[in-house]
Amino acid sequence: MKNLARAITRLNRWLGKWVSLCVLVIFGLLLADVVMRYVVGAPAIWTAELATLIFGGYAIIGGGYLLAERGHVNVDIFYGAFSTRRKALVDVATWPLFFLFVAVLLWQGYDIAHEAIVDNETTNSMWRAPLWPTKTLIPVAAVLLLLQGFIRLWADIRVLMGLPVDDETFGAPASDAAPDGGAEH
Repeated sequence: MKNLARAITRLNRWLGKWVSLCVLVIFGLLLADVVMRYVVGAPAIWTAELATLIFGGYAIIGGGYLLAERGHVNVDIFYGAFSTRRKALVDVATWPLFFLFVAVLLWQGYDIAHEAIVDNETTNSMWRAPLWPTKTLIPVAAVLLLLQGFIRLWADIRVLMGLPVDDETFGAPASDAAPDGGAEH
């Protein structure tokens, strides 16, 4: 079980690091759009739209990575001052809300992706870019987030039981401070 948890955490971290490079692709596409529009005088119809589609995938697929790194937003005025044990207790108590959110994301994301594939849905522009690649990432990302959520729940339960929680298997521990020296964000 621990090996599976470690593999999921590694996968989410690996995907998060690679997907973060999409920002460079988006930057290049938007720069090309500006150059084509204002320097060449012949705007490309696909650059800004492709940047938007890539951003959609970039934004959704990072959820599992953020959970592994404990990068999601917390109400730090309270949560940041809690002990590791109390953070784990709050996380376990609020886990049903997380599960409900991800279950709806998975359910609705699957419907959205399935419809896009079946209908061969495209954008409304002249380019008519297919939407199924981006929309298919919604349920994929929901599954990765849910799996990482179960791992986080397991880690929090281990903290409450006084058992060790290693970073490689369970992600960043609750007691880690943010890079700026403050509480987690």
